Amino acid sequence: MKRTLLSLFILSTSLSVFSQDAVSYQLPPKAMADLLLAKPTPTISIDGKAEWILLSERNTYSSVEQLAMPEVRIAGLRINPANFSLSRQSYISNFSLQNVKTGKTSAISGLPVPLAAGIPEWNPGDTKISFTNTTAKGVDLYVIDVATAKATKVNKQPLNVILGNGISWIDSETILYRVATKPASAMPQKPLMPKGPTVQQNLGKTSPSATFQDLIRSPYDEQLFEFFGTSQLVQYKNGVQTLIGKPAIYANVNVSPDKKYLLEKTINKPFSYLVTSRGFPSTVKVTDLSGKTVKVLAELPSTEGTPSGYDNTQNVTRDYDWRDDEAATLTWVKPLDSGLIKNKVQFHDAVFALSAPFNGSAKELFKTETRYRGTVWGNTTMALVYEGLRSKQTSKVSRYNPSTGNVETLYAVNQTDAYNNPGTPVTTKNNFGRSVVQTVDNGTKLLMNNTVGSSPKGDLPFLAKFDLDTKKNDVIWRSAEGTFEYVADVIDANKLVLLTRRESQKDVPNYFIKNLKLRIADRAVTQFSNPYPSLEGIIKEKISYKRSDGVDLTGNLYLPKGYDKAKDGPLPTLIWAYPREFNSATDAAQIRGSKDRFTMISWASPIFWVTQGYAVLDEAEMPIVAKEGKKPNDTYVEQLVANAEAAINKLSDLGVGDRNRMAVGGHSYGAFMTANLLAHTNLFKAGLARSGAYNRTLTPFGFQNEERTYWDVPQLYYEMSPFSYANKIKTPLLLIHGDSDDNPGTFPINSERLFNAIKGFGGTTRFVFLPYEAHSYRGKENLLHMLWEMNNWLDTYVKKVK
Repeated sequence: MKRTLLSLFILSTSLSVFSQDAVSYQLPPKAMADLLLAKPTPTISIDGKAEWILLSERNTYSSVEQLAMPEVRIAGLRINPANFSLSRQSYISNFSLQNVKTGKTSAISGLPVPLAAGIPEWNPGDTKISFTNTTAKGVDLYVIDVATAKATKVNKQPLNVILGNGISWIDSETILYRVATKPASAMPQKPLMPKGPTVQQNLGKTSPSATFQDLIRSPYDEQLFEFFGTSQLVQYKNGVQTLIGKPAIYANVNVSPDKKYLLEKTINKPFSYLVTSRGFPSTVKVTDLSGKTVKVLAELPSTEGTPSGYDNTQNVTRDYDWRDDEAATLTWVKPLDSGLIKNKVQFHDAVFALSAPFNGSAKELFKTETRYRGTVWGNTTMALVYEGLRSKQTSKVSRYNPSTGNVETLYAVNQTDAYNNPGTPVTTKNNFGRSVVQTVDNGTKLLMNNTVGSSPKGDLPFLAKFDLDTKKNDVIWRSAEGTFEYVADVIDANKLVLLTRRESQKDVPNYFIKNLKLRIADRAVTQFSNPYPSLEGIIKEKISYKRSDGVDLTGNLYLPKGYDKAKDGPLPTLIWAYPREFNSATDAAQIRGSKDRFTMISWASPIFWVTQGYAVLDEAEMPIVAKEGKKPNDTYVEQLVANAEAAINKLSDLGVGDRNRMAVGGHSYGAFMTANLLAHTNLFKAGLARSGAYNRTLTPFGFQNEERTYWDVPQLYYEMSPFSYANKIKTPLLLIHGDSDDNPGTFPINSERLFNAIKGFGGTTRFVFLPYEAHSYRGKENLLHMLWEMNNWLDTYVKKVK
């Protein structure tokens, strides 16, 4: 019987002479599979009165068959054509209510079966909770009555949640949402004969293009976007539904604090072929609650003309929003530098305001010295203004007095300086039900919550009071060493009653009521159990070490249960990392993370291999630091190698890592790192690279935190691309990529072409193309098989090396 090479099915992890291995789905070792499929602990949402907690449960992963359902990919969106929702979503599978005082948990009646719920939202009075439920035929809106623990469907027509769910509580009884205007079955059908070719042109205008995926590519795609994007606003109250205005492509709809107006942003034609729907031409206007136009505020162009550079913006108004501290006042931003941050001006942005009835002239509120990032409103004398520069990694917060117009700097920090991060100001609800700045001690201080709390001792979250006069941050509570505990919610700012989330190496995260003033014993409000009992007994520690130029580095080291260094000797080791850029070597050297966190597992984690006898160094610091006035990436490869050498030396010196059995891996930019290390060193026995970008010329207008273009620094783009050195990659490299990657820049062709290049030069490589997977993987069968592939690769080229 004759057989072709393509008909041979080879199920082996040894080096094959054939370019294809037609492999059916495989399972990893049971310990790894059990960790992957363990059901996560519920998430919680507490009401503003701290009387009720909503518990939300999720299933683990969907099947590949579910991922394979039809989808429409247009305008940067992935749409389920059957139900006016986005495809590839993760849903809540069950809700329950728990009384904080009694601890009693109640099931909720009336929930649809099966439940595929979106994120729940409490109404202003904390008496009801809304959520969407997605079915094969449509999306429905349900409301849970907290007092009766009963869920009721409220919509008559299926919702349209393509451009965000559009659901907002107007008051405690009234809810706003969007519905589909036509049945999904009316979707335009693609003609066999097009009207003509697809043509794009540019007539001398500078229009740099980012590397977006799933863009509109034809007139038929335009028809589809208009069909799926169009929706009708609906108001529901006491069983009555009222249509608001006419159908449109609503990008955003926000209710004014006084509940009398709507701020609408609607998308217009022509639809762009170069940017996603977020950058399409749009109209910004104010309407009343019947949908009648009160004032058109702006006709905004497509963002195609936005200049390249992370701190540049279009020379148009932007960021239209309501002031949270006034009944109906609009704000927006106008660039004072023509949108170019390089232009030498005293102020780069100005913020304007216009109050109801919106027939006067806009008033300038304040200006910012760098790029405006937003305002957290407070009261008549207090608002916090945020500004900064991504290119310089700077951030500044100022106090704005709406009554006097005075602006004064409160603090300025480097975004990478974790130790000096003062935290995030705590907010409270005002009389409009809007979140505004919370002040304490008679308005003299802010309450600052830092849920990370980086310090030389590791992450120790804290709560502080920031004195508005002295501009000093006084820590009033900090997580105890040996645990990791952060403030999840401030229940009462004046009495300092808090909801905290506490964990340790041995204790699964749970929630507690803490009273800082009375200093009574903390009261547990949840009793979640360990979803990963097989990890009990593993060894976890944060290790510190230096690279050759003196930069301090850290990583989280995991060792197998029962491991004895004296008895077992050095182990095969997997180093997993994701590089980050720093303008400051001091910031790069700061300790991040905590050894006292409970070990949680996601599909992307490398910790699976601690169950297979490996030492695992996770979150190994790989800083790329600006040196001698240069940009960080100017010495990218040199620093990457120094980082890897330092980690290997430390693990070897500790006696836990076998220098001759080291592997390196990462996802996305970590995969890019992995391929570069294999191209430029012989430090490792194998590499694992998932969904990376390996040819930087495919992202010519910048990538990661590199804002210079290919034409600015062509040599840098060449030297940072492992594809340029594919002929030098001789260390076995496993490439994994989702065939439906949706991440800007990490096109699947990156892995395809790198595999072919390595193969062409006789390297040892394997390319696994996961069907229907995007940049983040979701299919259960794919994930189990991914672990099997990675485990076999490591066993073959690392563990079994003599």
